[in-house]
Amino acid sequence: MKRSWWSLRRWAHVLKRMPKLIFSKQVSVYDKLLFSIPVLLYWVLPDVLPLLPIDDIGVTLFAMHWFVDYVERKYAGLL
Repeated sequence: MKRSWWSLRRWAHVLKRMPKLIFSKQVSVYDKLLFSIPVLLYWVLPDVLPLLPIDDIGVTLFAMHWFVDYVERKYAGLL
């Protein structure tokens, strides 16, 4: 089943699950770093890619969406 990126229900799911997955002891540190390192680097070093007019919040939301999908597929029985 393909979920729409523009669905409010999907974004509510992502925003609800994100804190639980980040603070879960069942999700490996490596998987958490796959999300947090790129996002933190983008927030701290936004001028590294000056030609990309993507806002920090947009990048963070994209990464959150990816992370929730990735972790829910990898850890199917989690939470």
